[in-house]
Amino acid sequence: MGTLGSRQLLLCCALWGLCLASDYDDYSQNSTSEQVSTPEVTPCPRAIPGDQATVNNVTYLLIPEVTRAQLGSAVTVRLIPCLYSLAFLLGLPANALALWVLATRAERLASTVFLMNLATADLLLVSVLPFKISYYFLGNHWPFGEGLCRLTTALFYGNMYCSVLLLTCISVDRYLAVAHPFSSRAFRTPGLAAGTCAAVWLCAAALTLPLTLQQQSYPLLGAGLTLCHDVLPRHEDDGFYFYYFVALISCAFLLPLLLLALSSGAVLRVLLRGGGRYCHAAKLTALVLVSLVVFYAPSNVLLLLHYSSPCSRLHGRLYLSYMVSLALSTFNSCADPFIYYYVSEDFREKVRRRVFKGSKKTTTSLKTSKETLPRSKHSLV
Repeated sequence: MGTLGSRQLLLCCALWGLCLASDYDDYSQNSTSEQVSTPEVTPCPRAIPGDQATVNNVTYLLIPEVTRAQLGSAVTVRLIPCLYSLAFLLGLPANALALWVLATRAERLASTVFLMNLATADLLLVSVLPFKISYYFLGNHWPFGEGLCRLTTALFYGNMYCSVLLLTCISVDRYLAVAHPFSSRAFRTPGLAAGTCAAVWLCAAALTLPLTLQQQSYPLLGAGLTLCHDVLPRHEDDGFYFYYFVALISCAFLLPLLLLALSSGAVLRVLLRGGGRYCHAAKLTALVLVSLVVFYAPSNVLLLLHYSSPCSRLHGRLYLSYMVSLALSTFNSCADPFIYYYVSEDFREKVRRRVFKGSKKTTTSLKTSKETLPRSKHSLV
């Protein structure tokens, strides 16, 4: 009897041990599954990332309340549209008048072709600003449809980077005119300049083509707003957009900035050798480089920081700073006419004659650029 009791006790202990082992295995499996199912940090698209929700076959976006409050803040609905409005009021008449005078009164030189294309790019950039102004004044609401949202986004970025590329072409052309005035005459022709400008326009269009191939406007769930480009849904291939914007900034900003800095430095070196009479032209040459860095560097740096950082609550604030810097970058289109055109006394005189018809001498053609820059101390053109 004692032996039977001992055997029963051992059997009970064995069964209890098996139960403990089974419970431990279940706990281990559950712990492992919980670790595997932990959501990974996903990369963010260029805009603020939002989650999708489908209601009655309509795709809506969901964003945190903090982010929504930032998009509806005074910075977004007041400061940014006011900045765009000021850029529009300054840039539209300045570039339109400059293009009109260049097209009707300027001598057809290689530099004139570059300047006309620059004025056109700046004019197209400011011409899309009324849509962005109304969008922000309406509290981040886009009432113009998906097609116009894509077109406005592509034209905005395309013409902005096209201006950067054209500024680089102008700087290189001036380097050739100053450092190699005689040997460069053979290929500094209006025809070759026109071909270069055509290549720049095609390059800018190709670089911004992906913006026209993806949906840009989404309604915001429960807000009665349709956002354009500011909030985009997360995608499985978000890594593509990171590499796309790295390539865009590298090809359309960093590389042109490097070429512009090298060519401007070479021009400054030649001008400073000429003494004090070229001091004014040297200052304007330096101003071109400084304005490009001041207006465009902040937005491009913030764009890379925004996209390369892990998703966090800081992204809304970082993107808000990016939108402000992007609005400030449009003022470069307002500064270009005064740096390149209106600084010239000859150009201002032609503008007065063209606008006020105050002189009978309207048959004299305007030379916006001499064959060698040092011949004029009052103008960079």
